[in-house]
Amino acid sequence: MRFAIRLRPENEPFKVPFNHQHKLQGLIYRRIQRVNPELSLRLHSPKVPKLFTFSLFMAERRDLEKGRPYFLGHGRGFFYFSTAVPEVAEAFITGLLQKPEVELWGERFTVEEVKSLAEPERLSGRKFVTLSPIAVTTRRLQFGKLRSYDLSPSEPEFYELIRENLREKYLHIYGTNPPEDFKMKVLNAKPKRFEVKPGIFQVAWHLVFRAKGDEGLLKAGYLAGFGEKNSIGFGMVKVDGRENWLKPDSAGT
Repeated sequence: MRFAIRLRPENEPFKVPFNHQHKLQGLIYRRIQRVNPELSLRLHSPKVPKLFTFSLFMAERRDLEKGRPYFLGHGRGFFYFSTAVPEVAEAFITGLLQKPEVELWGERFTVEEVKSLAEPERLSGRKFVTLSPIAVTTRRLQFGKLRSYDLSPSEPEFYELIRENLREKYLHIYGTNPPEDFKMKVLNAKPKRFEVKPGIFQVAWHLVFRAKGDEGLLKAGYLAGFGEKNSIGFGMVKVDGRENWLKPDSAGT
């Protein structure tokens, strides 16, 4: 299930900091907690797969100010939310509609519209575009210690870990042994460095890619995100030519 959420700003233009995923994540958890406290508690457990993701916050039109850590948005703000768990979708969307007034990074908005988006009938062989960048990490020995290492699409392990991550999601969604049929070819890649928490950074990748393989694996990625850290705003994709409800190229990237 995926949704487009459009917000009317109290003031225009409005600021959108480039490092804003944690603020959107906070909004999602607060609205889920408002409707379903038990579900919110489960989702806060590190051992529970979240199986949801969301896009970067976007604007109908934006202006960049050189050297500033934000862009100025004009018109409506919007973002996309996707999940493989109907209970999560119901709690978040109900919470938004019950309390449409939203404050994000000091800006005030009102939820103006929530639109359910139809899923494509076929995913294998299609071209995908990221709505939030894809993060893939591993552990490597550096200066005598194992440290977190952000992989890039130029490294074969990047694709291996994406496939294994999809298989794990498939297992949680469908409850059956996951297939291995998955191939991914990157057509365009752009790295971005995000501060996900104070002092904690993540290099992730805006990608245009083509993916082939098992429809169930691809659907797991389409609904719950490709790569890691989906529930903090990484790995949401659209099928090229779809979800153009507003302008997806006006993201804070």
